[in-house]
Amino acid sequence: MARTVTVGVDGSGESLAAADWAAREALRREVPLRLVHVREPDPFTPPASFADPETREHWARRIPRDAANDLAARHPGLEIVTDQLTGHAAAVLTDVAKDAELLVIGTRGLGVVAGFLVGSVALSTVARVPCPVVLVRAGTTDEHARKEGVGDAADHGPYRDVVLGAELYRPSDELFAFAFDVAARRGAALRVVHGWNPPLVYGIDPVAVDPRMATELAEESARTLRDALRPWRERHPDVEVRAEAVVGRPARLLLEAAKDASLVVVGRRKRRSPVGFRVGPITHAVMQHAPAPVAVVPYD
Repeated sequence: MARTVTVGVDGSGESLAAADWAAREALRREVPLRLVHVREPDPFTPPASFADPETREHWARRIPRDAANDLAARHPGLEIVTDQLTGHAAAVLTDVAKDAELLVIGTRGLGVVAGFLVGSVALSTVARVPCPVVLVRAGTTDEHARKEGVGDAADHGPYRDVVLGAELYRPSDELFAFAFDVAARRGAALRVVHGWNPPLVYGIDPVAVDPRMATELAEESARTLRDALRPWRERHPDVEVRAEAVVGRPARLLLEAAKDASLVVVGRRKRRSPVGFRVGPITHAVMQHAPAPVAVVPYD
């Protein structure tokens, strides 16, 4: 099968928002869009008052078909394939992601304080899939990704920044490559955010650090970030890059930057820990609370 942008659909508002985001991304990448509906195995035999198996199958098949018809009408020329699969959603999505450039999943909005409901299926899938996964919240449209007051914001205005959370002590080629690529495809600026704090030996409170030492540490972090970005800037000269090495908690800094972002890019190590696959605390926080779509990129 040709590489695709694959999205899980179940008829919910969040999955339809994810499908629309995935359709636009497939057009940018010039690859087919694959809509996958996963039907969970029936845990019991339903009583006679429930719909018969053929009726349930009919309605289940309508979910990806109706989504495909809607997307085809709004995105002429987009190649769309649909699949109706049976199994446990996390396991099926993990398997279909092997043939995908990108997997897209919807998340449910819970409000400013609570963040977004990233359920067990999404968490389990993100922690295991071999390709980048994008989480799209309910209600997200392309208009939200465009800058306000510049051009026709609904269709033709410039995109908001792509925000990248950079880890400098274990830099990842996969993470930088993905972030620069998606920024280039959108014609968007790339805002690279690296949060750091003085080592505990210097004191927990950054204010307590000697000003000269704090300045030296800040300059070192900024220099390390510039060095890490230099080869990627050379490969993507058309991408405007704004790099920030800032004192503060990385998750908090990324969530603040996400308010004005079209996409937030964070990483996940592929290695399995003694307690199983994990996404890491910073990535988990961004997944749960960022108002923009979040791309989680696996790396070695």
